[in-house]
Amino acid sequence: MDAPPQTGRGRLLVVSGPGGVGKGTVVAELAARRPDITVSVSATTRPPRPGEVDGVHYHFLDDAAFDALVAEGGFLEWAQFNSRRYGTPWASVRGPLTAGGSVVLEIEIRGARQVRERFADAVLVFLEPPDLDALVARMRGRGADDDHAIARRMAIARWEMDQAAGFDHRVVNRDLSEAVEAIGRILDGTART
Repeated sequence: MDAPPQTGRGRLLVVSGPGGVGKGTVVAELAARRPDITVSVSATTRPPRPGEVDGVHYHFLDDAAFDALVAEGGFLEWAQFNSRRYGTPWASVRGPLTAGGSVVLEIEIRGARQVRERFADAVLVFLEPPDLDALVARMRGRGADDDHAIARRMAIARWEMDQAAGFDHRVVNRDLSEAVEAIGRILDGTART
């Protein structure tokens, strides 16, 4: 698909930030509080983490299936991050936007830039940790990465933090409820910038 659908009354809201900052937790809580939004389900080539369900948390694809979607223009955006690929299938945003609904994308920095190129009216939110120590603690708390992997992810996170100025809004994820409320105000167009 070459052109994005018309967004009608709805909004396309992108939540991005460094890996481990809590994007998934914040977006899940926003969705629980806001039945008026649709959360896009991304596709990835990474294996599922314990408890993740295909089609709910991600569409888990092998490299060949991901390549096929890229070749047919099936992604709004896609990028490689930490040696895995992630992307937003057009199918997950087209219907709700065409109907005038609001769609929330939880994606990484490069993907957010691609969305901005295709949707000038997309609203980009950078979710940031209170500080880098808090980010390391969150990564350790997941229990999914060893010290070497955390060091590699922190190097990426420092670059990601440097990209925050390119976003419309910045929200510090110090407290889950406060972060969700701030993003809700942004979605509603009532946030102070």
